[in-house]
Amino acid sequence: MLCLNLLLLHFSISRRNQGVFFLSILWVGSGDTSGGSATSNDHYCWMRPEDIDYKRPVMTCSSCSDLGAEMAAALAAASIVFKENKAYLQKLVHGARTPFKFSREQRGRYSAGGSEAATFYNSTSYWDEFVWGGAWLYYATGNSSYLQLATTPGIARRAGAFWGGPDYGVLSWDNKLAGAQVLLSRWRLFLSPGYPYEEILRTFHNQISIVMCSYLPFFTSFNRTKDGLIQLNHGRPQPLQYAVNAAFLATLYSDYLKAADTTGWYCGPNFYSTEVLRDFAKIQIDYILGKNPWKMSYNVGFGNHYPKHVHHRGASIPKNKIKYNCKGGWKWRDTSKPNPNTLVGAMAAGPDKHDGFHDVRTNYNYTEPTLAGNAGLVAALVALSGDRTTGIDKNTIFSSVPPMFPTPPPPPAPWKP
Repeated sequence: MLCLNLLLLHFSISRRNQGVFFLSILWVGSGDTSGGSATSNDHYCWMRPEDIDYKRPVMTCSSCSDLGAEMAAALAAASIVFKENKAYLQKLVHGARTPFKFSREQRGRYSAGGSEAATFYNSTSYWDEFVWGGAWLYYATGNSSYLQLATTPGIARRAGAFWGGPDYGVLSWDNKLAGAQVLLSRWRLFLSPGYPYEEILRTFHNQISIVMCSYLPFFTSFNRTKDGLIQLNHGRPQPLQYAVNAAFLATLYSDYLKAADTTGWYCGPNFYSTEVLRDFAKIQIDYILGKNPWKMSYNVGFGNHYPKHVHHRGASIPKNKIKYNCKGGWKWRDTSKPNPNTLVGAMAAGPDKHDGFHDVRTNYNYTEPTLAGNAGLVAALVALSGDRTTGIDKNTIFSSVPPMFPTPPPPPAPWKP
């Protein structure tokens, strides 16, 4: 499988306005499998990353709204993390504004037109990224224009907020809607902004509450394996990346409710405690870390029993000072011997819908680690760990958000006779 391994900004030097550069092109690298099965590319060759000597093409994209808005969201979120470093914060905010403006002005999907990305990481829509990027940019800048965009009902509708398809509520690299709904619900829970945003925020809040209901074992929105792994991708391969994302969102939403002095939420007529959400998240993470039929951790290097044949070139080729060419590494790809290098921390793709797992290097549906999967795992582990008595930080994420209402005047001086 391929990774989006190169995201570079290309600024057009011919378009300047008061010192501000406008983004005109994104350079996108998604790996290469073109040319059939006998051409040097990312599927045919098995080489250490540092030994790759074949061309790895990079495509230019002049209309890729999803990618631009996603980059904007990442940079905007980073600016909140590094807010103490004012100079760096300003660079990050500028870096976020620019691709977001590009994404809005030059509409299109980055994976359109039969590109390499369309084969493996096809983007189905860019509207969810508009909501996602707009929400993060509002938190990073306090500029209400981003908030107005993120809460526009028409954009939410195009992002799929008002219909319950089979993948509704599934946070993934392709769909950020559930994450955006949690993010904006946080604003409603903690700051109660009211008019004119209350109606759409209440809608998002209600929708993410329904999503949380769908994660619970009391409902049948998603199947589970016999030992409890939720099938958010409906039994298709590589389920763990979706499960860890759901575990993260469920824990985060539970913490939000608790911080807002809310003990739970309703699923239809039934009231459920926030602890039920944390229990769901723990069950999923415990399964991944070893509480499964194989008593095996899907996180490489954790415990004594974990996949020894992860689908990873660098892990499978020994450090022996020999540079293997495109075909030369095949013997390491195809051998039944364990990987000579332990890829500590990598999460494998996961079991099938029957809890079955085959630790076979050539079957990436079971053994492939991905950046998308590991990101969700780290997020879920962080959310579940730590001292729960201190709660979450309710304010830092809103440090750039201006007061929604005028500051009341100071009280009058005490009366003196």
